Formats: sequence, structure tokens, C-alpha cells
Amino acid sequence: MCVARRFLTVLVLGAACLGVTFSAANAGVRVPDSTFSPLGPETSIPFGWVDFCQRYANECDEAAAAPEAIELTPAAFRKLQSVNAMVNGKITPVTDAEHAGAPDAWDYPVDGKGDCEDYALMKRRVLMELGFPRAALLMAVVKDEHGDGHSVLMARTSHGDFVLDNLADEVKPWSRTPYRFVKRQSQENQNIWVSIGAPTAAPMYVAK
Repeated sequence: MCVARRFLTVLVLGAACLGVTFSAANAGVRVPDSTFSPLGPETSIPFGWVDFCQRYANECDEAAAAPEAIELTPAAFRKLQSVNAMVNGKITPVTDAEHAGAPDAWDYPVDGKGDCEDYALMKRRVLMELGFPRAALLMAVVKDEHGDGHSVLMARTSHGDFVLDNLADEVKPWSRTPYRFVKRQSQENQNIWVSIGAPTAAPMYVAK
């Protein structure tokens, strides 16, 4: 926990330092438009999230929440971009099998190493520390262009849904990624997951 706190502090302080330049740079930031991902029925919860919640129970409360969207001002978009790139640059990619000895282990990258869902969890945590609403920051499971499992953080905004991905520093509209979106957290309850688009078989593991 102490290591986790130190690592989180480094990231938050880094985001705060970046924040000094946000207002000066906002004039040149173009806020893109996206669309809202079509949601389907409630679906299965990824094992990795269930396991994560057993270890971080205080972060997985089931209190009902009203859906929220990030007001996507130039300043907000700049922060999303900066946090995405910052976390991507601070974590060394490593598979769960190598790192945790398990095929699918979701955790904070407290030692500076992790795979896709670890990046996404840390971005979610840092953005919440910066004041972004949890109900607009949603863990999502996708399939990549090869059909392999992958996880990203989806941000629901006033301009549509955007993706923060460990494989790209640019924050992109969800529909402009190469992925087939499978499911994500519900805005009303983070422990309920809903399908995205037509129901499809979820990958057994998310790994990239």
C-alpha cells in the first residue's frame, strides 16, 4: 500500500505539474466529436474486476450513481490527453503471466509494470483524483484486430465516448479505434457490466 501510495503520488504530482500548462495551451486544443457507444443488456463481469474488488473492496462500492458525462472543454480534453500519455510513459508493459504468474490479474502498477487493464485502472484513479467523475470513467473490454482480448478506459463526455489506450498516446473517439467493443462498466453501478452493441463472446483474458 505504501508503494502504491508513492506511485500514485508521483503520477498525481506529474498531472498537477502538467496542469500548470493546460490553460496556456488550451487555445490551440481542438475538441473532437465522437458518438455514444450503443449499449446492450447486462452481461458477465470480468474475472479480473471481481478479483480486483476482493483486494480493493473500498474502491468497489455498489452505491448507485447517476450517469455523468465529462464536459469536454479544451482544458478537460487536454487533461485526458496528458494523463493518458503520462501513464503510458511511466509504466513498462509486461504480461500478467510474467508479472503476476496468472493469466489475467487486474491491479495498480505499483512497481511501474503492468498490462492493459493496469494502465486503465491507474488512468481512472488519477483522473478521479483530478476531479473527473467516476461514473464517466469506465473500464471496457474489447477485441483487437486479431481477435485477442484487450482492455481500455472509456471516457463518456458531452462530445461522445473516447478511449484512453495504453497502445496509443492519442485519446481517440471510440469508433476510430481498430477494436470490437464487447462490454464496459455501467455508469449507474461500477460492478454491473453491460454489452456494447450486438452481444458477442468476450475474450477469455485481456492481455495487451
